[in-house]
Amino acid sequence: MQLIQSTHVLRPARGPLLLGTVVGGVLLLGGLGLAWLAFATPIIRGLTPSVVRPSLDQMLIGGLVWGLSLVVPPCLAIVGTIRLSVVAATVLRPPKTGPVGSVGDALGDEYIVAPSVRLPDGRLIRNLVVGPFGVAIIGELPSPKNLRRHGNSWEIRRMDGRWAPLESPLEHAMRDAERIRHWLAAEDRDFLVKVYSAVVVGNQPIARTAACAALADDQIPAWLASLPPQRSLNADRQADIVDRIRSIA
Repeated sequence: MQLIQSTHVLRPARGPLLLGTVVGGVLLLGGLGLAWLAFATPIIRGLTPSVVRPSLDQMLIGGLVWGLSLVVPPCLAIVGTIRLSVVAATVLRPPKTGPVGSVGDALGDEYIVAPSVRLPDGRLIRNLVVGPFGVAIIGELPSPKNLRRHGNSWEIRRMDGRWAPLESPLEHAMRDAERIRHWLAAEDRDFLVKVYSAVVVGNQPIARTAACAALADDQIPAWLASLPPQRSLNADRQADIVDRIRSIA
């Protein structure tokens, strides 16, 4: 399997990363600095009463000073470390290759996979596979805990916990396949590439349709191999399709 990596996935937004780094660094250094002031300098001891029998007010002030010196520095340092670790995880996280990438060892070099591409109209299309058959779109279901189905109606759980209507994943994959078909045909009117669609449904009891297959993860290689080769798709045309997909990846 050959992989066309998505450049917009490899380069996360710099603004949030920079802000997270600055905030995390300030909190971490602030916590360490306050800890040093509290335990390596006489500042805290100077703020606490040194009399043998302190009054109630002095005891309260001393307890407050020592409580803050013991709680605030480690809290700032811990929060700063967490913020920096989130930034590091975002930068170092390997890009997702999608369900096709998970079975990449079972695919030969004749398959070229683009985990995501963005069409000129802004539409994001995931899991494109170019092969001897043409092009295939392999959709994914949202997390089962955020997805429910009532007959032919689908709903997805939003961030606020409410359920909102959702387009059928199979119809969504079919529409994506049609968008890719039109986009590829826009510059080559005398040649139409075949575009197939499928959805990885896992253990969900979802039946395939005439235009869209329903697959388990381990069925992807067999399904791609079962697609009939497109005889008119010669090496030059396939290379042109790959170049065009790479240009929007």
